[in-house]
Amino acid sequence: QVQFVESGGGLVQPGGSLRLSCAASGIIFSDYVMDWYRQAPGKQRDWVARITDSGSTYYADSVKGRFIISRDNAKNTVYLQMNSLKPDAPAVYFCRGTPTVTRQGTWGQGTQATVSS
Repeated sequence: QVQFVESGGGLVQPGGSLRLSCAASGIIFSDYVMDWYRQAPGKQRDWVARITDSGSTYYADSVKGRFIISRDNAKNTVYLQMNSLKPDAPAVYFCRGTPTVTRQGTWGQGTQATVSS
């Protein structure tokens, strides 16, 4: 079955970096558009970045210039490189994969990242 598993979260100091990974299984990964979202406690889930099946990338204004989304189709994995992190409440980062044909997305279980001194 379709499955996405995120990893790479943790505690980092302001100004630091984290790289999140999302490994896919049960799919033809190259046929999927991949998105990253983040959700803080008690808040809505916000879109962060997208990489299309053809490799085009898009970012929320709040992370543009600091975050980089990329994919390795040979490893069935999408990454989110987060740089110059700002102090914030702990948030869970989710990846979501959407096949270009059916457009029915699937969520991963999330990985938590905390930016704090």
